[in-house]
Amino acid sequence: MIRLEKVCFAYEKEIALRYVDLHIEKGDSLVIQGPNGCGKSTLIKLLNGIIFPSEGHYFYKDHEITEKALKDRQFAKWFHQQMGYVFQNADTQLFCGSVEEEVAFGPIQMRLPEAEVRERTEDCLRLFGIEKLRERPPYHLSGGEKRKVSLACILSLNPEVLILDEPLAGLDEKTQDMLLTFLKDFHRAGKTLITITHNRQLAEELGTHFAVMNEEHELKMV
Repeated sequence: MIRLEKVCFAYEKEIALRYVDLHIEKGDSLVIQGPNGCGKSTLIKLLNGIIFPSEGHYFYKDHEITEKALKDRQFAKWFHQQMGYVFQNADTQLFCGSVEEEVAFGPIQMRLPEAEVRERTEDCLRLFGIEKLRERPPYHLSGGEKRKVSLACILSLNPEVLILDEPLAGLDEKTQDMLLTFLKDFHRAGKTLITITHNRQLAEELGTHFAVMNEEHELKMV
């Protein structure tokens, strides 16, 4: 489903990814760990089509993901619907005037019928228990509430792959438990998870496959 072949990436002359090989099948739950600055966040950006390999190849469902490929509007729309990315800092992901507008934004951009937009929005608000927040501006919410809204926004697109960067960071215990339960259910539904975390408990409870990035910016399966 996801395949990286000898992928390298550098910021100017600073290496961030060094000859990364990675194979993820549909339904896997991959946990990636490693020290700060080793390239984990760069890898996530690459998987999301935000940046592209300096060397090597990235394939998703046998389509090579390149800057040129994502200039095709229809292909880019399909790819970005497939890949859900939950940022570590929810503030970078939320920009609409209300929670309801935020959750509806993705389906509207996909040009779904109005009735389906409403249905997806209501389903996701209900799933995360944020119906009462629908008229609130996202920037007035707590950290845990923002994380729920971010997840609702991504889930409204019904992605095949969910990519998370330290998903439990800054959350209270109740919200952590809710999120962990949701992620397990998402994975049990046959979806694919890719999680960057230093949290050992999260890794043990969620992961089916494990990889470590080292200070040389290499990735190794363990």
